[in-house]
Amino acid sequence: MKFFTKEVRIALVTIAGIVLLFFGLNFLKGRALFSNRNIYFARFSNISGLSASSPIYADGYQVGTVRSIKYNYERSGIVLVQFEVDNDLRIPKGSSAEIESDLMGNVKMNLLLANNPRERVEVGDTIQGGINGGMLGTVGQLMPVVEKMLPKLDSILASVNTLLADPAIRQTLYNAQTASANLALTTRELNMLMAGLNHRVPRMMNKADYALQEAGRTLHNTTTLTGNLATIDIAGTMAKVDKTLTNVQQVTDRLNSNNGSLGLLMNDPSLYNNMNSTMRSADELLNDMKSHPKRYVHFSIFGRKDK
Repeated sequence: MKFFTKEVRIALVTIAGIVLLFFGLNFLKGRALFSNRNIYFARFSNISGLSASSPIYADGYQVGTVRSIKYNYERSGIVLVQFEVDNDLRIPKGSSAEIESDLMGNVKMNLLLANNPRERVEVGDTIQGGINGGMLGTVGQLMPVVEKMLPKLDSILASVNTLLADPAIRQTLYNAQTASANLALTTRELNMLMAGLNHRVPRMMNKADYALQEAGRTLHNTTTLTGNLATIDIAGTMAKVDKTLTNVQQVTDRLNSNNGSLGLLMNDPSLYNNMNSTMRSADELLNDMKSHPKRYVHFSIFGRKDK
C-alpha cells in the first residue's frame, strides 16, 4: 500500500497552499512572522481611517506596523491601537503617537520620540496618541475662511471687470506698455553708451595722466622761476631805474629850457625860422651852382683874365 496516495497528495498541496496564503497575507500586511518585535499600545480618541497593517514611522523611517485596533465600547471616545516595532527600537518615556493622512488618502502613524535617553517605555505599555491633519487638516481649517472670502472675491472681481472696461484704464495700460517699451529702448541705449565709455575711459585716463605730468613739470618750472626771481636784487635794480628816470627827466627839462642849442632850437621860433631861411638859401645856392657852375669855378691855363 502506497503512503502518498492521491488523497494524501491533495491534502499536502492544500496544506501547503494554506500556509503560503497565510505567509503571503502577513507579508502583504507588513508583519514579520519570524522576527522578534516588541508590542506597544497607543490610545486615541479618533483613528481617522487608521487600520491594521498601516505603517509606523519614526523620524521618517518605517519601524513597524499596526497589529490590531480595538474600540472600547464601555468608554466611548477611546480607541486602543496595538502596534509592533523593531526589537532594536527603544521608545523613551514621554513619547507620543500621531496619525497623519496625505492628499492621496494614505494613513500612517508617526512615533514622536521624546528626548529622554535614560527612561524607556516598557514593552506592552501604552502611550498617548493624537491626530495630525497634515495637508488635509490645513485645507479643512482654511475652508471656512475661504467661504467667508468668496463674496468679497466676487465683489473684487466685479470691480476689476468694471475698471478694465473703462476706456481711461485701457489708455493708461497702453501708456504704461508704451512707457515700458521706451524704458527698454533707453536701457539698451544706455548700455551701448556705457560700453562706449568703457572703451574710451582708458584713453581719457591716459590723457589725464599726461596732463597731470605736464602740470607737474609746469609747476616745477614755476617754482624754479620763483626761486630765480627771489635771487634778483630788486632794490638795486629799482634804484638804477629811478636814477635812469631822473637823468631822463633832467634831459627833458634842459630840452624844455632856453639853455643850450637844442633848448633854443625847440623853444625859440626865431632861431628855427633863421635856420630854415639859411637852409633855403643854401639849397638855392647849390641849385644855382649846379645850373651855372662857371659863375663860381674858373679854370685857365694862362691865368685869370680880368673882366
